[in-house]
Amino acid sequence: MAEKLSDTVIQEQVDQLGSWRLQGNMISKIFQFSSFPAAVAFVTHVAFLAEAAGHHPDVDIRYNKVMLVLTTHDAGGLTQKDFSLAAQVDEILG
Repeated sequence: MAEKLSDTVIQEQVDQLGSWRLQGNMISKIFQFSSFPAAVAFVTHVAFLAEAAGHHPDVDIRYNKVMLVLTTHDAGGLTQKDFSLAAQVDEILG
């Protein structure tokens, strides 16, 4: 099981990501695309990354917007798994 990060480390990680928001024991980000198919294609790409990492985000698709929420339920908060997957997701869009 992944180890829950300290508040200090969490803040450092959030600052490095920049565009992800810290919300309690989760991080989230909303992505906007030109169309619904583009949003679904993005989610499909995220699904393959998540499956490879064995770590799955909560996903909310609303037309051309996708909200991802990451937390490590087993650890009761944020772990390195969350920040690693967030960084990989950001790389999809360059």
